[in-house]
Amino acid sequence: MGPPTRSAIKTPVLGGEKLKFESEDVALTVIIAAIYAAGVVFLAPISFGVFQVRMADALLPLAALFGLPVALGTGFGCFIANFYGGLGIVDVVGGAFANFVACVLARFISGKTILHRFASCLVETAIVTLVVGSYLSALLDVPIEASLLGVFLGSVVAINILGFSLLEALHRSGVAKRFVEKG
Repeated sequence: MGPPTRSAIKTPVLGGEKLKFESEDVALTVIIAAIYAAGVVFLAPISFGVFQVRMADALLPLAALFGLPVALGTGFGCFIANFYGGLGIVDVVGGAFANFVACVLARFISGKTILHRFASCLVETAIVTLVVGSYLSALLDVPIEASLLGVFLGSVVAINILGFSLLEALHRSGVAKRFVEKG
């Protein structure tokens, strides 16, 4: 008897669905994490601080298509990249947590319509803004309003403009249909 073609990892999740994590999902997780971390570090001058445009956050909306691999990948990627930022464990863990939660919620909100997908991007922006903006205010000793505004503006550019455009391009290309049929 040869190795199974489906992953042996099967655990119940919300809604009673079964979570199947195949080798392709592991590969996608690693690729997303690497792209995210490299993008943040390469664009470090605009990726860190109160006013930041974290271009790698354009990957977050892809959770609407690919689900958990993107949530894990952007979480791990942020975890790795934030070590480079120098703000310590709060930023490392807080940013990873924000990305993971934002992607998981976006996956549940996203649907077949463009409005659902855009709403999922808005939720991602809200979560990243609230979580990251809150702790950056404390870590950098700046007013909460400035911190929230800085993260919000950068997230609108990265998630709602670039990320949503990427999501829609992939959706229109048929990637979404092929991925759903595969699963």
